[in-house]
Amino acid sequence: MENRENSSSLAMGKSAQEMGLPYVPECYKIPSSHRPILTPETVDMPVINFARLRQSEEQRSMVIKELGNACRHMGFFQIVNHGICQYILDEALSSAFDFFKLPAEEKVKFMSNDVYKPVRYGTSLKDRIDKIQFWRVFLKHYAHPLDDWIDSWPQNPPNYRYVIGHYCVEVRKLALELMGAITESLGIVPTYLAKKINEGMQVMTVNCYPPCPQPDIALGLPPHSDYSCFTILLQSSPGLQILDSKNGKWKSVPEVHGALEVHIGDHIEVLSKGIYKSVVHRATLNSKRTRISLASLHSLELEEKIETAKELVDEQNPKRYKESSVKDFLNFISKNDIGEGKSFMDTLKMKN
Repeated sequence: MENRENSSSLAMGKSAQEMGLPYVPECYKIPSSHRPILTPETVDMPVINFARLRQSEEQRSMVIKELGNACRHMGFFQIVNHGICQYILDEALSSAFDFFKLPAEEKVKFMSNDVYKPVRYGTSLKDRIDKIQFWRVFLKHYAHPLDDWIDSWPQNPPNYRYVIGHYCVEVRKLALELMGAITESLGIVPTYLAKKINEGMQVMTVNCYPPCPQPDIALGLPPHSDYSCFTILLQSSPGLQILDSKNGKWKSVPEVHGALEVHIGDHIEVLSKGIYKSVVHRATLNSKRTRISLASLHSLELEEKIETAKELVDEQNPKRYKESSVKDFLNFISKNDIGEGKSFMDTLKMKN
């Protein structure tokens, strides 16, 4: 039967989502127990007015407390009045749409399953390798220091490097300020990781989720947490769901025009000794429109180890996580299928 293709039969650059197949091949079908509910409850999400962080000491103190509560209870929040103008956000989304509209021969120039490559195009997670494939197309590239990487980005569409580069610079400024606020909310000095995060990595993942003929049996991305300090996300339309750790239910994230979404990542969970938890999330699909998301992941340098802050550890409160680096994570995903539920974070948790 035509809809029984396995992942090895779908050539790189000719995935079901790229070709717009009118059915979902077998290799994309999620086990029935893990299939998405497309109209779940909407999450009651914290919204942080970031401008208040730059006002009086009293206002800053209140925002720091709000951030701490959001990180502790949700691992996820939206920020408004973040200082990046709407024009920059709109242009970044538009340029991303334009890239994915390019002819296949333009995009496959960057095609690779090598998770270590600083610039790569792909579909799913690891094309034709992982048992279950995901209804996604993506372009991932390093973005800091920008001058070191921008010349390796796509030249088409013609404005891609300028527009996405401008967006990356503005988001990184926000990330540095946010890192200080998060560490301060833990009772650690705001400059605790300032030098390391300033010299660290920014990885931009530009995701495209084309219309799916059966969005109730496939996913754009499987449940996962981000191996970064945090991710700042811009999306064109709703489709993101987070796992509510209190009741184990999936909840949809509403679109707030002009807002940026922040996912606490595994780095922060390790740093905070689990006081703040990285958020588990997934990407769902729809049958009518293409969804774009720009995920800016911020972490330490490739081989720099993250460990629990010494201020949070004593004889009564020992470490609960092993130290690790981004390179350790890349080694893990190159050898494991995270689409089947394998989690790098689980390997870091100490049994004590």
